[in-house]
Amino acid sequence: MTPILVTGGAGYIGSHVVLQLVARGEPVVVLDDLSSGFREALLGVELVRGDVGDRSLVEGLLRERGIRTVMHFAAHTIVPESVRDPLKYYGNNTCATRALLASCEAAGVRQFVFSSTAAVYGMPASGEAGEDTPTAPINPYGMSKLMSEHMLRDLSAATPLRHVILRYFNVAGADPGGRIGQSTRNATLLIKVACEQALGRRPALAVFGTDYPTPDGTCIRDYIHVDDLADAHLRALDHLRDGGASATLNCGYGHGYSVREVIRAVERACGHALDVVEEPRRAGDPPGLIARSERLRALLGWKPRHDDLDFIVRTALAWERRLAA
Repeated sequence: MTPILVTGGAGYIGSHVVLQLVARGEPVVVLDDLSSGFREALLGVELVRGDVGDRSLVEGLLRERGIRTVMHFAAHTIVPESVRDPLKYYGNNTCATRALLASCEAAGVRQFVFSSTAAVYGMPASGEAGEDTPTAPINPYGMSKLMSEHMLRDLSAATPLRHVILRYFNVAGADPGGRIGQSTRNATLLIKVACEQALGRRPALAVFGTDYPTPDGTCIRDYIHVDDLADAHLRALDHLRDGGASATLNCGYGHGYSVREVIRAVERACGHALDVVEEPRRAGDPPGLIARSERLRALLGWKPRHDDLDFIVRTALAWERRLAA
């Protein structure tokens, strides 16, 4: 078996996918510049340190190893930072992906799994998004990913490359075995931030907006456990290996929880109240964003194993305790 190249495999989601690939005996090579990833998240996996936009490095690696499958996670992912520094995101997320795709074409890569985001939908009026919902990103992060999606589709139409694009909703939690988790510095994802506050690593937890048209006035999001998301990637890989056609698929559970519900779950897990500060709404936050993910289940036979907010929070909190030790 030739290796799978996993770009950004030392990051939060990439490392969980690598863990599952290795568990089933897949040979893996990780390419990561470690700007936001962590070498220690790779448990005995080969790491090539470098930039996915370095065509000489990437083409050489693809050719030398005979690689025919790439799983692409390398990206900047902090939405507020993308608003402050949009060119950083277009450079790293879009331009580097273009260079990676050029390297893949030159080296004969045939299968490509791409890490995308629900941010491509912007603020759908219904609060739900299916794969056919119009894309309308409201920040550079979402736009940088959407542009990469278009490049990938166009390349697949012109060459033998086939792909699966996975659009993530709100990813949370950690490896149930406690081996790896989200170590991202200055993270902005609610469950991680709430767990940090529960352990005293943040002075308070800000709730942005309490007057939304939702049952408790706070935003509702579709939270998916990272372990279930990783399983979707392996199923996408199997789909392509079996000759399946290119596809774009939402990754979420199809229902959501409010900010207040998440806070209560963290309080149940840690055994005490969180320090919460209510702030005004943030511009661009939709009241709700829920995945319609029937296509993922039907096409890939994906069935979530951890669709339980308390379980998601417990694994996230266990990881934060390990980081704090």
